[in-house]
Amino acid sequence: MPRRYSMDMSTDFVPMSVLSVVPQGKPSVEGKIYHKFDMKPHNENIDDYAKLCRERTNKYSTKTRQIKIIDNDSGMRMRPMPGMFDMKSSVAVEKKAPAKGSETKRTRRDPEEMEKIMFKLFEQQPNWTLKQLVQKTDQPEQFLKDMLKLLCVYNNKGANQGSYELKPEYRRSEDKPDT
Repeated sequence: MPRRYSMDMSTDFVPMSVLSVVPQGKPSVEGKIYHKFDMKPHNENIDDYAKLCRERTNKYSTKTRQIKIIDNDSGMRMRPMPGMFDMKSSVAVEKKAPAKGSETKRTRRDPEEMEKIMFKLFEQQPNWTLKQLVQKTDQPEQFLKDMLKLLCVYNNKGANQGSYELKPEYRRSEDKPDT
């Protein structure tokens, strides 16, 4: 522990007040603080003091763990308390996990072949969502998005919001509205 310190006084901070509680239970201002004092160990002690601070910090930051042997192992302590464990949430998590793993990788078709399939689908129905198209074509989602950028228009508004329809230049003449 260092025995010699140097004290620095400064006034370069916001003045603070000293508060106390009077016997009636109300806080009162006792006085104001205008000067700040900093204590530093002298330079010859600085390395020892830094080591002391590190050891103190490490000592109080590590948790002390204890092992206890339970004589009465009837299992009462092992049971969850009411309201602490929800059976429904754990079952739902177990059901969701296999669904994600069951997806298989989709292989891309030839782009020209894919265009023909897309045109056939849009002949059956004028508007399709991305999810529907992924299910119908069994193609990777990103590949399908790239194809849709080339062939279709995305509907942001209106009755067909969130769906794709063919660009006007790809529609058949019967499908085009009369203007």
